[in-house]
Amino acid sequence: MTTQFDPNNAQNLLEIEKQFAVKAVEQAQTYWNLLEKVPPKELKLTKIDDEIYDQTMKEFPELAEPPHDKLVKLDENWMKTPEGKERWRKFIESYKEKVKDYNFGSLIRTDARDEYGETNTIFVTRIQFYAIEIARNRLGLNEKAHEIAKVEAVKEKAKKEKEAKEKEKEKNKKKGGRS
Repeated sequence: MTTQFDPNNAQNLLEIEKQFAVKAVEQAQTYWNLLEKVPPKELKLTKIDDEIYDQTMKEFPELAEPPHDKLVKLDENWMKTPEGKERWRKFIESYKEKVKDYNFGSLIRTDARDEYGETNTIFVTRIQFYAIEIARNRLGLNEKAHEIAKVEAVKEKAKKEKEAKEKEKEKNKKKGGRS
């Protein structure tokens, strides 16, 4: 007979935590690649982007205030105050039946004008990620990130081409030396 799983008494198994971290990093990389290829205002993250955006702006009117400083640069402390936690908890739970893996951990950039990095990343739930990034995209706050991602892609492509040419040179040298 199996017993009911009690999350309050569950141990934090290192292997499970690693798997969650890998998933979060993969999602962040996928999103960054999307920002490179698609202008943010054209990016659709879910089937219910409109609903998520509208509810985010309704539940968190401070995010809707121009020039949108609270969306450009996230304040983790604001999100984690007792009041902030309660507001976000209600918002998150409202998507329990609507968004797959709504409460899975996701990485988000604290500053929309910069890329993912150790000092520019925090951990949020998937629906918080969607809420913030959909708003950033619609309000044009991810344009700088889009430009950074495109420049990085060009540099990465040039680097790979250079490495391939160097490999080819080495290969040809070895062929020529054996004749």
